[in-house]
Amino acid sequence: MGLTADQIKMSLDALGATEPRFAAAVAQTGYPEGRSREPGYATLLRTIVGQQVSVAAAASVWNKLEALLGEGCAPEALIAQDFDALRGCGLSRQKQGYARSLAELVISGGLPLDALPRDDEEAIAYLTKVKGIGRWSAEIYLLFAEGRPDIWPAGDLAVQEGVGRLLALAARPSEKEIRSIAEAWRPHRGAAAIFTWHIYAQDFKAI
Repeated sequence: MGLTADQIKMSLDALGATEPRFAAAVAQTGYPEGRSREPGYATLLRTIVGQQVSVAAAASVWNKLEALLGEGCAPEALIAQDFDALRGCGLSRQKQGYARSLAELVISGGLPLDALPRDDEEAIAYLTKVKGIGRWSAEIYLLFAEGRPDIWPAGDLAVQEGVGRLLALAARPSEKEIRSIAEAWRPHRGAAAIFTWHIYAQDFKAI
C-alpha cells in the first residue's frame, strides 16, 4: 500500500518544476519503481526480526517463526510461546522483548494499526510506543505500508547521501540540514526520499 510508481512520478515532476536538480537527475536515472509493504502487525514484526541481521538471516528466522506460530505470526500465538521456543527460531532475548511489546500493544488495542492518527507525527508517536521501533522504523512503515506522501526519514544515511549527491554538496549533509532543505519539498517528501535511495543505488552524481 505504499506509493505507486505513478504517484512517485507525479510528485517528482512537481518537485522538478521548482527544483531543476530533480528534473536533471530524473533525466539521467529515470523514475524509481513503486515500493510497498502490507500494512499491519506482521510488517512491524518483520521489521523487528530484521534488525541488525542480513536479509537472508531475517528471512530464515521469519520462516521458522511462521512454521511455529502460523502464517503472519499472530500476536496471540506469539505471546503464548515460551522463551526457548522463540529462541529456537532465532529470536534473541532482546528481540523477543520487542516482539512481545508489539504483540501486547496490538492485542490490547494500544496500537490501532488500522486506525493510526492521520497526523504523521502523531502516528510516529504511536508506533514508537513499541519497544524496538524507533523513529526511522516508524517512518519507513508509514511510507511503505501506508503510502503517506510526506514522510521524510532524515535520519537515514542513504537519504542524507542521496540529497548530497542530488544537490552537488561538498559533503554529506546532516540530519538537521536535510530536514531544513526538505521543507521546500513538502508535500512530496516521501517521493523525494524514495528518489534519494534510487540515485544512491545508482551511484548518481550531479553534473
